[in-house]
Amino acid sequence: MDVSGFAALGPWPLELPVHPLAEVSLISAILSYAPVKLLFPVPILAAIAPPIWWFFRPTWRELDTEAASYRSSLVASGEADYRPAACFVIAAMVLTMQEYFGGRPFFDEVLRTPLREFGEHHHWLKVQKYEELLSFAWWSIARLLGYVLIPLPLWKILFPKDSLIDMGLRLRGFFQHFWVYGLCLGIVLPVMLLVSTQPDFGTYYPFYKQSSRSWCDFMMWEALYWLQFFSLELFFRGWMVGALRRTMGSGAIFAMAVPYCMIHYGKPYFEAHGAIVAGVVLGSLSMRTRSIYAGFLVHITVAVGMDLLSLYKRAALPVTFWAPG
Repeated sequence: MDVSGFAALGPWPLELPVHPLAEVSLISAILSYAPVKLLFPVPILAAIAPPIWWFFRPTWRELDTEAASYRSSLVASGEADYRPAACFVIAAMVLTMQEYFGGRPFFDEVLRTPLREFGEHHHWLKVQKYEELLSFAWWSIARLLGYVLIPLPLWKILFPKDSLIDMGLRLRGFFQHFWVYGLCLGIVLPVMLLVSTQPDFGTYYPFYKQSSRSWCDFMMWEALYWLQFFSLELFFRGWMVGALRRTMGSGAIFAMAVPYCMIHYGKPYFEAHGAIVAGVVLGSLSMRTRSIYAGFLVHITVAVGMDLLSLYKRAALPVTFWAPG
């Protein structure tokens, strides 16, 4: 049986290819079969939930104990904490603005033509050569604006006594828990290899399709990619969890994981489910270390690995440092 036709079958097939060389293709075909693909994340999430609970249980208990004490003090004093309400409203507004104005469609509709006209008079910008990269530059800068430069200053205005440095930006605790970074990679890398077997993987990464043109293109793209990852980590694992933890305890981590998963819609199906795990693990890790840097390193390591793996699978790795033109 031709493995490539497996995903198009209606009822479950009666025979499977058994040649050892077809194992990887067989896995990809099985995971592409709609009923299997739909339900496959469920047992995976169920299997990894206990070790995650075991590993982060002390952190969650500590957060819940602190939150219970804080809520008790609010009840005793007759006060209310408006941080959760402010956080969710700001997060909803930021994510909505990102969806409608922070993406490449907005660049195509509003910014592309003025940039082309600017490039006609200022040839140093090389608009024609780097037009796609410039669209990703807007995407990355919009993430910095929306995830960092809007919520953090606004939060300081609303809650001047809160320390922004304590929202994941301190280095203290990061090096002490650096081994957790290696542990996370040991778990994530096999998942990355599994995702790479999917048919849409090779065509999806890297986002910047000219990454294979030269190593310079690849590195400029990765720099923009890293900037948006730092902004993302600061928004979800720094600011959002930091704003909610006093009232919600460990629940702040799971509340953050919901919008974090949703921003992955449109990406490969398994990756969107993986974002649930990543949101919980990286959120718990940031609360354990009081730092976003471990999560940031995990993110960029996986991102670069997926980009390189995708280019390698397509035999499209750059062969020159600089592309003339």
